Amino acid sequence: MGAGGGVTRSTLRQQIADALRDEVLAGRMRPRVEFTVKQIAEQYGVSATPVREALFDLSAQGLLESDQHRGFRVREFTVADYRSMVEARALVIDGVFRGIFDGTGSAPAVPAAHLPALVSVRRRAEEATRAALSGDLDILIGYDLRFWRELGAVIGNTYINDFLQRLRMQAWIFAVPYLRGDADVRDWLWNGHRELVEAITAADGPAVRAVLDAYHAHGTDWADRLAADNPPHPGHG
Repeated sequence: MGAGGGVTRSTLRQQIADALRDEVLAGRMRPRVEFTVKQIAEQYGVSATPVREALFDLSAQGLLESDQHRGFRVREFTVADYRSMVEARALVIDGVFRGIFDGTGSAPAVPAAHLPALVSVRRRAEEATRAALSGDLDILIGYDLRFWRELGAVIGNTYINDFLQRLRMQAWIFAVPYLRGDADVRDWLWNGHRELVEAITAADGPAVRAVLDAYHAHGTDWADRLAADNPPHPGHG
């Protein structure tokens, strides 16, 4: 990733941040492993300044932690943190959809002018659903994040969408190390993307709520399983 060819520092900063975010989400950069600006700059063959800016951007998103004396490391989340993410996500998403549908579910899911945007969302939903059903974690993460981001852009506001996207990235960072070692991984990958888009397109409020209830329960059930399989050690949360 060279800095030549007219690439601005701002663009380079974003490219590095995107590349590192992908590494973190894929689980190739692990918690507790510290790294420095110099190491990342040498890895990508760029100067320290855009790397430092990219690392601080990821820290601001809650993906990295920094120590001015020791460098950076991927933020480590607990099962309790994950459960709180699921609860916060559920509260916000439920609030968004309550504002869209009335009690009978007869209100349009999205304004008619926005319906064409659901074509792209539906494509993401199809890919995410297939990846989840096949247990392809690497493919699923990207499509899942894009699915929710694009769906949020259609039906929500920017501030809520940004908040939810940050929660989802943090949840994936927590989940990936557990999922990679799970022989039953397909049982713990939510695959209701296609079903949710179909319910929204049909303006079926009760169906939308049913899919979202299953989505929230799926996350809570997995947190319960992890808590049972990984009890906290003395002195840890």
